[in-house]
This record gives sequence, C-alpha cells and structure tokens, in this order.
Amino acid sequence: MTTARINKLRELARAERMDYIAILPGSNLIYFANVHMHLSERPTVALFPADATRQPALIVPSFEVGKAKRYSPDVDWNIYAYADGQPYQSAFDDALKPLGSVTVGVEPEGMRFLELNMMRTAAPSAKFVSADGVIKQMRMVKDAGEIAAMRKAIGISESALADVLKTVKPGMTELQVARALVEAGAKYGADEGSFEPLVQSGLNAAFPHGASTKRAINSGDGLLMDFGFRADGYPSDITRTVFVGEPSAEMRKIYEVVKAANAAGRAAVKPGVTGQDVDRATRKVIEDAGYGPYFTHRTGHGLGLDIHESPYIVEGNDVPLRPGNTFTIEPGIYIEGLGGVRIEDNMLVTETGGESLTSFGRDLMVVG
Repeated sequence: MTTARINKLRELARAERMDYIAILPGSNLIYFANVHMHLSERPTVALFPADATRQPALIVPSFEVGKAKRYSPDVDWNIYAYADGQPYQSAFDDALKPLGSVTVGVEPEGMRFLELNMMRTAAPSAKFVSADGVIKQMRMVKDAGEIAAMRKAIGISESALADVLKTVKPGMTELQVARALVEAGAKYGADEGSFEPLVQSGLNAAFPHGASTKRAINSGDGLLMDFGFRADGYPSDITRTVFVGEPSAEMRKIYEVVKAANAAGRAAVKPGVTGQDVDRATRKVIEDAGYGPYFTHRTGHGLGLDIHESPYIVEGNDVPLRPGNTFTIEPGIYIEGLGGVRIEDNMLVTETGGESLTSFGRDLMVVG
C-alpha cells in the first residue's frame, strides 16, 4: 500500500510540474509512508521525488532512524540524520544542496517556518509551492482498508454510547459522562479517543464547541455528546443529543427540526453533488422552520486520518463529491438561554449514492 501511494504521489506531482513533495511528521507522513513521528523542536522532513529513479529522502534526528526503517520497510530511504548537539542545517544542506533549481511542493497547513527556512537556505534556487491539491486529491478518496477501519471505530463508538446511556441520570456531571464514554471506548477496544469528548447539558449545549464541565445534569436537560474513537488509526466522530427526563415542548420541536435536517443532508449525498449542495439541503430545513440564525456552523467536514479534513460540507465548496469521500453531516440549533441540539453522522459516498456509516438511533430519546 505504501509503495502504491508513493507511486501515485509521484504521478500527480509530475502532472503538476513539481520535482519533489516535502512532508512533515503528521497524518500525511503516516498516509504515504506509515511513519509515525510527532512534530517537535527537532526538524524532520520527508522528500518524495517525482522521478521514480530517485530515492525518497528523510531528514531526521538520528534516534528516529530505526523507527523510520522499521515502520516503512517498503521505502528505500536516503537518510540524512543529525545527532542532538549538531547543527540541523548541515543535514538539510546535504539533502537539498544537490537539487538545484527544482520545484518543491509543501503542505500549506502543515509546513512550519523552521523546516521551510532550512530548506530555502539549503536550496536557494528552489521554488516552493503548495502541494495541497496533490495531497488532498489522494487523501479525500478512501480505500477499502481505510473505510473498514472507520467502520470499526464507529462500531466501538456506538457500543460505548449504548452502554453509557444506560447509566446517565440527573445529578451526574458532564465530566462524569465524558469519562464514562472514554472508559467504555477502551472496553470495546479503541486505540484512543478521536478527540476529548464534548459533553454539554442544558444551557451549556447552546455553545457548539463548548467543553465538558462539572455542571450537574438536571431533570429535563438536553445532553449533547460529541465524541469518537480511533481504530487502526482512523476515527469516528459522532454526536447524539438525548434528554435526561422529559424535555420542554420547544426543545422537542427543535430536536425534530434538527433530525429532519440531518435526514435531508444524508439524503442529498451522491456522486457529483457538491459540499455546497449538501450544506444547502441540510440548512434549508432549519431555515424553513424559522431557526436559520441558530445554525451557526457548516454542515460537516471530511473525516480520515485527520478528524477535520477535505471535503468540507459548506457553502462555497463547489467540488463534486466522489465515491470514497467520507465526511460528517452534523446540523445543529443553538439558542443561548435555552439549549442546543446536534445530530452528527459519518457518511460515505458510494458509486450510487451515500451511505451512513453510523446507525445509532436518531429518534428523540429520554433517559435517566
């Protein structure tokens, strides 16, 4: 798989007239080479040449060389290592000075000034451009293995949620519910959480990206739970809103509007439509119900090695969806002084339409 991805990267780089693609530690390096390293004060760069006769180069701290070789055995690295206490620039000079007047594609969101400046110093005749289109073109379309991992992560998340909902009752705090979700995910075999769970109750749920607090849940409160887990490196990202005791008539109405918007968004997914189309279909339901000003964020975001990646389901995104795209549909209504509701599902674009990878019930649920 690593070899096939690197070969495809070479092909796309040549088509865009790039001689090299420079990638830092993070999800892209994992995707292309299965090398798991974290960004630190020690610079690390992988250089993938468009020319298949040239070796990929890895500028890396010497103590990381063994890891790179072990986890990317199919990559014939030309390694430029440096030890602590040695100048980093010398490794960059050795790797890049022979390149001459080349065009190097870099990650526009991931590249740091530290590495970019050292590359420019080592190769002053080189031109540095964005490789965003090349990288996104590959990562947006998930293969069978990636989709299987996401299905596994979603299964873990839905099992964890089912367990936790059996225990929720008035008097519990948001943090207690969040911790219960984390423990249940571990029980079902999660590698780790996709992110820190966002558990918000009552008036706290009126803030889309609030945090779990020590607030005690009261009878009648809405309980918004946004969470996910990773399996085999890939995440789920699910939100369900339930009520701990009987909700007010207004919150019931809001819930049904969000549920209908979620359904409309999921129904709009098929190859050829755009993220903008799906956003509009979702948003129209909420606007027609009179709650348009209270849906304050995009309908969804791409989902993969990064919890937020392309394609974005938002006004202005006119790129057609393709089979293999995965993303969220997560409409919400948030009213300060009242509360909030969000329902989030994970979608896959198939050859003929859209499949909701998440299946946890969406009907209004009263627990506790």
